[in-house]
Amino acid sequence: MVGRYLAFPVAYLLGAIPWAFFAGKLLRGIDIREHGSGNMGTTNTFRVLGKEAGIAVLVGDVLKGAVAAWIGLWAFSEWGGIIAGLLAIAGHSWNPFFGFKPSGKGVASGFGIILVLMTKITLLAVSAFLFVLLLTRIVSLSSAAGALTVLATVLVFPEPLPYRVFGIVAALLVLVRHRTNFQRVRQGTEPRIGKKKGS
Repeated sequence: MVGRYLAFPVAYLLGAIPWAFFAGKLLRGIDIREHGSGNMGTTNTFRVLGKEAGIAVLVGDVLKGAVAAWIGLWAFSEWGGIIAGLLAIAGHSWNPFFGFKPSGKGVASGFGIILVLMTKITLLAVSAFLFVLLLTRIVSLSSAAGALTVLATVLVFPEPLPYRVFGIVAALLVLVRHRTNFQRVRQGTEPRIGKKKGS
């Protein structure tokens, strides 16, 4: 019984795996926190290290969210999956290995979590993300579109209560973490795909 509770610290530590940091060190010998936006996330990896590294980090961040949610689901059913997923996002966003400083927005990890917990909603959220990305080429707005889609669908669809709670909390967290990006969008200074400045 006690062993099942290890699912939660494991989920948190999975979320804290800094794939972007490793990619920067291995591929360029740089600390990615000192380049671009300074975030250890997928978007900054694409801008600083290029497409191949960005795809690799994207896959890694999605997988750590998915595995964390699966472990929680296996150990404690729906609520366990939700708690483990949120812990993975927390580990990614406020990395314990780097002084708990804001280190990423958690969008890719969040995608991995809903992929496991709410597979039907995943296609809708990804479609919204890609549509806005193609329209604006602004990742922050695309992430917001995906988050709002998750928020709307968990309120409209007959999802279990734990999944509704997760959808609301995760979506609001994504929106709050992007507030400075939204300010730059209003100012016309938010970078678009193909540029290396900001995030």
